[in-house]
Amino acid sequence: MEAPALEQALLAVDGHLATITLNRPEQRNPLSGTMLHDLAAAFRWSAAEEQVRVVVLTGAGDRAFCAGADLASFDGGMTDLERYRSRDLFVDLFALMASLGKPIVGRINGHALAGGLGLACSCDLVVAVDTATFGTPEINVGIWPMMIQAILSRNIPRKVLLEMEMLGDRWTATQLQALGVINRVVSHDQLDTTVKDITDKLARKSPVALRLGRDSYYRQQDMEFRAALDYLHGQFALVTKTEDAQEGIKAFFEKREPDFKGR
Repeated sequence: MEAPALEQALLAVDGHLATITLNRPEQRNPLSGTMLHDLAAAFRWSAAEEQVRVVVLTGAGDRAFCAGADLASFDGGMTDLERYRSRDLFVDLFALMASLGKPIVGRINGHALAGGLGLACSCDLVVAVDTATFGTPEINVGIWPMMIQAILSRNIPRKVLLEMEMLGDRWTATQLQALGVINRVVSHDQLDTTVKDITDKLARKSPVALRLGRDSYYRQQDMEFRAALDYLHGQFALVTKTEDAQEGIKAFFEKREPDFKGR
């Protein structure tokens, strides 16, 4: 399958790893309409490409991962209805990331603010440089981060998120790691090696187990408790019937590394 042509993002594939890069570093990698289209196209391609097992999302440069929405790109010449519909791009992208079926690792190379924080929280695992800051500064210009609140509220504790949204202050990577929002905080010179260590491990896991497990996690989180138990019971029965499960159990007893095929 041919990779999509992108204007403001980059897509690179190395073995089982696809790396998607927001590529407007001079503007701090903002989320314009074009950028959102590019990101969605890159994620759709990565989801459909069988050889890709893991996706990394990052920003170009070392100043910002993503500074949030490019407000100018959603304003000039649009009617109110057109402006409203253009925000569907955010909804579509975040829904696509949640249903991707493959692990997404956020390589947070700099500040992640507003929509950029929403992107970071949409990743399954997050590795951030120790100089990165995070926040929802929308309140400082009389706006509220409606488009990312459903994501943030599933990743950040309630009182912390309300403080973040109401005060508009920035938070450090270390502070968010202590709250469980970020998995690893590293120096710039350790960023790539840390991300590679994680993605290499993920690429060796069963793709079908990761898909079923990841999908089940996101689907059950909003279910009523008993409904979630029943749903997960069925999903467990399904994952144990895969060829990869049989191979994993066989390899365990034979004391060797499993050879997972994604079936």
